[in-house]
Amino acid sequence: MSRRRKLGTRVLKAVSSSIRLQVLTILLERGPLSYTEIMNILRLNPGRDAGRFAYHLKSLLKADLIEPDVKTKKYRLTDLGRMLIDVAENIEERFFKRRKMMVRASRLAMEEFDRNKIAESLVKEANVPHDLAQKIARETQGRLLKVKTKYLTAPLIREFVNTILIEKGLEEYRHKLTRLGLPVYDVTQLIKTMGTQAKSVSAVHEAAANSIIEEYTLLNVLPRDIADAHLSGSLHLSNLGYWILKPTEFMHDLRFFLQSGLSFGRPNLANISYPAPKSFKAALLLVSNLLRIVGTEVAGEQALDYFNIFLAPFIRGVEADKICEDLRLFLFDLNHSLTADGKPLNVSLGLEFVVPSFMQDERAVGQDAKSVGSYADFTDESRRLLSLLLEVMLEESSSKPIFNPSFILKIRPETFESKECDSTLFKAHRLAADKGLPYFANLALREQECASYTATGMRLSDDWKKDWELDTLRTGSIDSVMVNLPRLVYEAKGNKTEFFKLLDEQLEMALRALEIKYRTLKQRLREGLLPFLTGKTGGDQYIRLENFSRQVSPVGLNEAAKCFAGKSIPEDDKALKFAEDIMQYFFEFVRKYSRKPETRPVLAMVPCYDAAKRLAELDVERYGWANARPRGAKEHPFYTDMVVVPPEANISWQERLKIEERFHQLAMGGHLAIMQLAEKEQDPEELLAVTKQIATTYRIGLYSFNRSITFCGHCQKTFFGQLLKCPFCGSVNAIIRHRRVSAKYESIMVSG
Repeated sequence: MSRRRKLGTRVLKAVSSSIRLQVLTILLERGPLSYTEIMNILRLNPGRDAGRFAYHLKSLLKADLIEPDVKTKKYRLTDLGRMLIDVAENIEERFFKRRKMMVRASRLAMEEFDRNKIAESLVKEANVPHDLAQKIARETQGRLLKVKTKYLTAPLIREFVNTILIEKGLEEYRHKLTRLGLPVYDVTQLIKTMGTQAKSVSAVHEAAANSIIEEYTLLNVLPRDIADAHLSGSLHLSNLGYWILKPTEFMHDLRFFLQSGLSFGRPNLANISYPAPKSFKAALLLVSNLLRIVGTEVAGEQALDYFNIFLAPFIRGVEADKICEDLRLFLFDLNHSLTADGKPLNVSLGLEFVVPSFMQDERAVGQDAKSVGSYADFTDESRRLLSLLLEVMLEESSSKPIFNPSFILKIRPETFESKECDSTLFKAHRLAADKGLPYFANLALREQECASYTATGMRLSDDWKKDWELDTLRTGSIDSVMVNLPRLVYEAKGNKTEFFKLLDEQLEMALRALEIKYRTLKQRLREGLLPFLTGKTGGDQYIRLENFSRQVSPVGLNEAAKCFAGKSIPEDDKALKFAEDIMQYFFEFVRKYSRKPETRPVLAMVPCYDAAKRLAELDVERYGWANARPRGAKEHPFYTDMVVVPPEANISWQERLKIEERFHQLAMGGHLAIMQLAEKEQDPEELLAVTKQIATTYRIGLYSFNRSITFCGHCQKTFFGQLLKCPFCGSVNAIIRHRRVSAKYESIMVSG
């Protein structure tokens, strides 16, 4: 027998034992090891198995498959040993393929298993070193060979890989390799839930997509401490599904488009551009299309402030019937419109009774983008447009209420000085008495002169660049982060010093999270993912991202004060004082942070029922019902959001506003007071008297009268209160109940 053949026989004999092949595999995966280390890994007993193990080791040494390292006294693989393992793995692969184990790949195709793809994925996705990636891929293949399944899936293989990474203590790589998505059960439940809520197919798509982006944001964008704070319930990041993609609210400047028309941010043969409008009808059509387009680039509310002033030049000389017809179609369109991604449009219209002094000399844009003097020249037209708009809204909502767009009626000192405003003020309060729809902005205070609001309570004013136009138009809110105040009281165990120490930590994380979102949105703009907002006219970009506010908001202020003082804010001065101390601390912390460039943080009391509900549920789960102090039943706990005094508090509206006004003066980034109306007919004159009293007495910024309304789809009639049955026709299945949840109304279909 030749020498070469003898060597080959010796090698094959050396690996004929499974133990010896295991030794080679262990040395390949773990590197040089000592005699004792190898025995321990093989789980051999030194007293009982030493002789047998020595024999196996000697066989490998004679075959030149391993060699000793004299210095370290460890054994290592030789090149021949590596080669032999490759041969063994090739044989395994042949066997694997003969079994025809197929993989359902993520690219929606069936393909044969390939170990190298695992290694490539580890290197590409998680930056795993090449040699380590190969070792993990080999081990994954070995485990998969033992799996008795008809086919493999990409997620299943990834689970095996992640298990091996965890076992080896490679948590950093496992974190990067995490797969995003929903389990099959969750998708099934999502479809069922959306169906029971009468949501559209687009809503299912949006919810599923949001889930993936939320996971991605928590895993790969936010630092671990912020992500953990959100997941645990110390903080709540609103609109997490859009956190890395869109701002949450936007305040338009209609003049930009009345001057240059409406063109899409990216050339596309399927898109149509609209020229500067030549009529009132064309201007409204432009507005409708503007809102639909931007609805895909903004997560929440869009606002059109000075709506009746900017459109006033377009109604000069137009008959009232024609204006009303165009407005009626406009309101119908907005109330039923969806964005391109299936979301309802949420729109606020800022409406003026007078042309404010700082706008009177502004150049007015009229038909065909022509300059037609100043807006002071169109004072009568702006009042007429507001009056007709309210008339149309009263007519159209006489049976079924219209909740979109929201009207923000701006009350200035001059409003009550002009007799021309009297009838329009009455119409506005008649609408409030009947449906509770309008919002009223109290701009009688000096610091409120240039304030702009949305129906969510977001406030912008000339307090940033000291320019009303730069500070309020073509800007908005990046987003909001809610701080769970009751959680901090529970953790501090009633210690006020410890409470504020914990609050300091949460505020720092909240503002850091908003800074991350700002930088991320700047990146989205550079990437062209918000093409319309980045559109330019004459070199002037539409969006002013650097002027966006960053809202930090408390949740559960009343419950935190009650937990600390034993009584709620309207019941106890100590609770009220503690709440004021909290908000003052918020205010000072945010003000210090605003000294950074391009950083416009604001304290806001914004509505977020999702946060109020989620945080309360997490606290009840963590501390138990006996220790947590939410509102609601055990099955549906929630905290107070947006307002200080809970709606059910049995106090007069005067007492309520005296409390709320203290906090409106601190929460200058957003606020809204709600005054509940009794479930009976209301006199518009009485509500108008309340408005006059608020404008002259209270430092309330934004407020609304609240109605609970029931609509019968069978007889097309509206009733006050939350009814289960129509008082007129007796219908049960056609009942729709409308109630305000935080700032906005929601509708609930009642099934019999």
